[in-house]
Amino acid sequence: MSRINTNVNSLIAQRILGQQNSQLSQSLERLSTGLAINRGSDDPAGLIASERLRSEKVALGAAIGNAERADQVLNIAEGGLREVNTLLLELQGLVGQSANEAGLSREEKEANQLQIDSILQTITRLSDTATFEGVKLLNGTFDFAVTGQNANILDFNINTAKLEFGDTRTVNVLVTASAQHAGLYLSAGAQNLNLAGATSAFTIEVAGVKGSREFTFASGTVLSAVVDSVNTFTSVTGVSAAVVQSGASDGIFLKSQGFGTNEFVSVDIINDAGLNGAVHQLVADNEAAVDVADLTALAAVTNPIRDEGQDVGAIINGINATSDGRQTRVSTDFLDLSLDIAEAGATALGSITAFTITGGGARFNLGPQVNITNQLTIGIQNSAARHLGRTVDSDVTYLLDDLGSGKALNVVDGNIQVAQRSVDTAIGEISTLRGRIGSFQKNVIEVTIRSLGTTLENTSAAESAIRDTDFAAETAKLTRGQILVNAATNILGIANSRPQNVLSLLQ
Repeated sequence: MSRINTNVNSLIAQRILGQQNSQLSQSLERLSTGLAINRGSDDPAGLIASERLRSEKVALGAAIGNAERADQVLNIAEGGLREVNTLLLELQGLVGQSANEAGLSREEKEANQLQIDSILQTITRLSDTATFEGVKLLNGTFDFAVTGQNANILDFNINTAKLEFGDTRTVNVLVTASAQHAGLYLSAGAQNLNLAGATSAFTIEVAGVKGSREFTFASGTVLSAVVDSVNTFTSVTGVSAAVVQSGASDGIFLKSQGFGTNEFVSVDIINDAGLNGAVHQLVADNEAAVDVADLTALAAVTNPIRDEGQDVGAIINGINATSDGRQTRVSTDFLDLSLDIAEAGATALGSITAFTITGGGARFNLGPQVNITNQLTIGIQNSAARHLGRTVDSDVTYLLDDLGSGKALNVVDGNIQVAQRSVDTAIGEISTLRGRIGSFQKNVIEVTIRSLGTTLENTSAAESAIRDTDFAAETAKLTRGQILVNAATNILGIANSRPQNVLSLLQ
């Protein structure tokens, strides 16, 4: 059939040519942009997946930046603490030097005190000058804020506390086992030592965590004199004594200065000298009571008799705590803190509402999503001299600042022994804080950066596989499209010329 008005072959050729031109244009666009998906119509499902992956890539990049920024902040804080630590070591030397009283003149001590005053001022100044973009790092800005501290909580240190925005967290302590001293009871039967003879000598060795000492007493020595002799060397042995009557028996309590399983009291009878007495253990859960059944007669003591203390048992916010004496700690990703419980609270079973954490801490978002799981906090305590070196002596609390001129721990006429303990405590506090910051950088930030970097690489690869152009395949399509367009163009020319053949019928 030959028709002129409607050239179906031409219409078919035009349609095919349009399709080939469209495919050729798509290949040109993909090769020029490098993207296989330039609009939703290219691949609707692929577009949705790739945009989600793009969003994750941006979030991961921000998280890596946050982690790197956190590392920079903590580097500055640790650098300031390193200088504080150096000053504390110098302070330790000055205190030790000043204790050499017979070898130093008063003028030399006063010169040392001037240096100590300068060091204390510098430590406080460093706590106020370590900053990042104007934010002070060591003055307590990033310490945790608490309210309602219980009287049974002498001291605490909050390392981590994750809180949702605007939330608070109450810290509850359930004391399940009482903290106890190590202790033994030495019965004598009377208020003085009734030995076998007037020239007899009662000799014992008393030992504790600090050391041991041997004591010898004559017949007729009153128990209070025995106690005074033992207490004279408490700083050497770590054991204190007190006269106590248990039932019908007079005797002496020997107890460790501290609480916990690291403390012990040991008694060895070198010569009982005929004294009619015994060494008793104390009641397991009541160090104030003598176990009358658990005893060894003095004459039967052939090896030292030893007793150890007991750590406080505690559950903090439903988590079993680790303890050392009266100090207890929990460490989780949501709550990491340590508590120093007063004797009254640590020796009585029951519940203590320690305090409520209301906020604070240095908070860093180290994940792609902004939520409590990816938010990590670290507490950076105030490193000023007035906040370091907390030491208790005779129920009086001293701080590093008390080493200043005219104060109780100055090295000219103050208590140098307690001063050294305060400096030791301060060195331990700063070293521990530096260690926590270093651990946070090494085990959290650095690991997070590496993990996020790996995740970013894999996410980028997944997004690339969906969205980026495969140049090898697309070039092949381009070549094919060019050939097809040329072929379709030629065919269209042929189809358009066919109606002219009808003219031959009119001749």
